[in-house]
Amino acid sequence: MQNKNICFVIHSLQAGGMERVMSELVNYFAATEKYTVHLVLYGIKREVFYEVSKRVLIHKPSFEFDNSKRLFHTVKTIAFLRKTIRAINPISVLSFGETWNNMVLLSLLGTKIPVYVSDRAQPDKSLGKVHDFLRRKLYPRAKGVIVQTQKGLEVFKIMYTHSHFKVIGNPIRPIADRQLKREKVILMVGRYIKIKQQDVLIRIFANLNAEDWKLVLVGYDHLKQSNQKQWEELAKKLQVEDRVVFTGKQEDVEKYYLTSSIFAFTSASEGFPNVIGEAMAACLPVVAYDCVAGPSDLIISGETGYLVPLNDEIQFTQKLQYLIDFPAKREKMGWKGNEFISTFELIDICEQFEQFIVPNTER
Repeated sequence: MQNKNICFVIHSLQAGGMERVMSELVNYFAATEKYTVHLVLYGIKREVFYEVSKRVLIHKPSFEFDNSKRLFHTVKTIAFLRKTIRAINPISVLSFGETWNNMVLLSLLGTKIPVYVSDRAQPDKSLGKVHDFLRRKLYPRAKGVIVQTQKGLEVFKIMYTHSHFKVIGNPIRPIADRQLKREKVILMVGRYIKIKQQDVLIRIFANLNAEDWKLVLVGYDHLKQSNQKQWEELAKKLQVEDRVVFTGKQEDVEKYYLTSSIFAFTSASEGFPNVIGEAMAACLPVVAYDCVAGPSDLIISGETGYLVPLNDEIQFTQKLQYLIDFPAKREKMGWKGNEFISTFELIDICEQFEQFIVPNTER
């Protein structure tokens, strides 16, 4: 019996949380050997940072996207998506990405191909007038809408007239103990973009009573933002430049989780922050801003870490200082976090996706 085609669509597989989840999903579906798995990469940058199974068939446009002719190449990309996905003739399509989902839904208007979309950012975040309008009109046409958190579900039910929602968190990979020594390090992992607010964390770090501690920032400049240089200057101005480490892009992020003692996350906007889950999987207590969605689904405040009101730098500083001063408490929180995050095990999450996007008759 011939395997059924299933199609996953994303703009790229560069280093990032959304992209990592997509890579894990296509690898899971390929490993079941029940489907012929197709992955369509159609964005401006189509590099593949994450490992993808050789069983996955990857489709890319034959043309480069020219931003100077944005409208023309957007239409050309929509035509590519329509032609490619119709030729695949899948039992289901799963699309990731906020503005990108609009493009996929537009490309398949008038077809009977079932399209499932998943938003991966702050649920109430405006994408601009055009994309907000398109989302209101197009999302109700999707076969199903996947949200990452309970808060996201509450927001989306108000925003969109759709009856087929599903809450599915991200898979959190287990992080094996390598018997590495914990160091006096506060860690943050995230791209160097303004919304992540690493500059805020640098200010907070400078106010801590922790002269023998370091702040390690794993990430890289992204979205045409050149923040690292500015933030290095900020660290110098605050006289902590010798204790603030910018690592750049890292393939082995696990090493940093396993050699740090506290995870700090100052992001002001999230969908589902994978890095918080990964830190918990590595037995790190987490201090994070309680932004609209994400951290509150992962952190049990006071037990596995602390949720701090958004942009309350004083309280954030106090919580970090407490964990610095009481190593037994941070160790206890770390182990509780590790136990809690096991509910987001990779296979369980992938099975939830499969049950939602694949009809019973096709499994």
